Amino acid sequence: MKMGSSAEYDPIHPPDAITKNLPPEKHLGSVDPDTVLKVEIEVTDEMRARDQRMSLRPPLTEILNLHDFESIARLVMPEKAWAYYSSAADDEITHRENHAAYHRVWFRPRVLRNVTNVDWSTTILGHFSRMPLYITATALGKLGHKDGELNLTRAAAKHGVIQMIPTLASCAFDEIVDNAQPGQVQFLQLYVNNDREITKRFVQHAEKRGIKGLFITVDAPQLGRREKDMRMKFDAEDPSEVTDNKQQDKVDRSQGAARAISSFIDTSLDWKDIPWFQSITKMPLILKGVQCWEDALQAYDAGLAGVVLSNHGGRQLDFARSGIEILVEVVAQLKAKRGLSFPNVKFQLFVDGGVRRATDVLKAVALGATAVGVGRPFLYAFSSYGQEGVDRALEILHDEFEMNMRLLGARTIKEIVPEMVDAGSIHSHIVSVPDDRLYHSNYESMQSVRLRELKSKM
Repeated sequence: MKMGSSAEYDPIHPPDAITKNLPPEKHLGSVDPDTVLKVEIEVTDEMRARDQRMSLRPPLTEILNLHDFESIARLVMPEKAWAYYSSAADDEITHRENHAAYHRVWFRPRVLRNVTNVDWSTTILGHFSRMPLYITATALGKLGHKDGELNLTRAAAKHGVIQMIPTLASCAFDEIVDNAQPGQVQFLQLYVNNDREITKRFVQHAEKRGIKGLFITVDAPQLGRREKDMRMKFDAEDPSEVTDNKQQDKVDRSQGAARAISSFIDTSLDWKDIPWFQSITKMPLILKGVQCWEDALQAYDAGLAGVVLSNHGGRQLDFARSGIEILVEVVAQLKAKRGLSFPNVKFQLFVDGGVRRATDVLKAVALGATAVGVGRPFLYAFSSYGQEGVDRALEILHDEFEMNMRLLGARTIKEIVPEMVDAGSIHSHIVSVPDDRLYHSNYESMQSVRLRELKSKM
């Protein structure tokens, strides 16, 4: 491997990828660095322009909300990284609906309550969190910043929130755990491998390392078509090995980064596998990606600890409903079928997707969620400002929680009750609500296929 290839390899592979996945007989020994061909990385005009844009970033004191991080990240991130992080399935209807759905829930504040002291801390699966949210799993952190997921680990410790470690992290799992502070709570998101023995080893190793909850992704038997990510492949020239051997028509360059790293995912995962998971670990088991009350009920009946009501950030099935809409349905049906009330310590409901404000989180809590997962905003924060960006994002959320708890008339999370919201329009997918100008100004419209540029032969 030429040294120059590390710029492409490192962001999408943890440092132990080769030693962990190649059998011992393929380990041929150490490489003498003096024998390796040195490749000078050419500084392109695009790289110079990006460096200039980085130098023009506003100071963090001017970043006032999570939308601002996305706005800056779009300008300073490498194009392929932005495409991977921001892309969603098909026409990206669900991606946009995830955020828009929160606009169909309105507050019913209480007044004349002493709100001098407000407390928005909570417990998630029995573990303390300073906010009713957690940093949800997002893959390939090093696409946005050289420290990748470690930015999230360090910021989570500093601000007292829980990080969910992704299976497809750029950093090695043990590296992320090693960077946690003593007593810091971490969860693990799991893509189930075709080889169940690999999954078993990973899960049991995670439990030994102190992971406190296993979130099994169940909405991705196949990855959705994320066309912004896929279209990146059409922008690059074919390598000489392809053109010289007239193989360009046989090369599938339409898959994007997502497909390249996910071929191991088991498409046969089934409800009958739940007892097997329960047999290999004592960690609480949560299904991530439940999208209807029937599956939430089945998860409860199977003895699981909870579900994440999620459509994978709009990256899987387009026109899947938002987590906040599914939440309303699940709470009503599980009360009717099993007499459950929420939030519920024994069976916890989580929501993710589309969250940009503390008010979004408070709406979900009022409707029965224990906590809410936030993903992309933290990616954009560290892609544009490193760990300091994540710190600032969490500070902004703390400030928003304090203000909105007071304005709602709630002194603790337990006082955020269903009567404080009006979700009567949540199931109406065409309803007039004021535009979120910040969100829409950041949204980058999808592009259709284009003619290739004509190149002069002169």
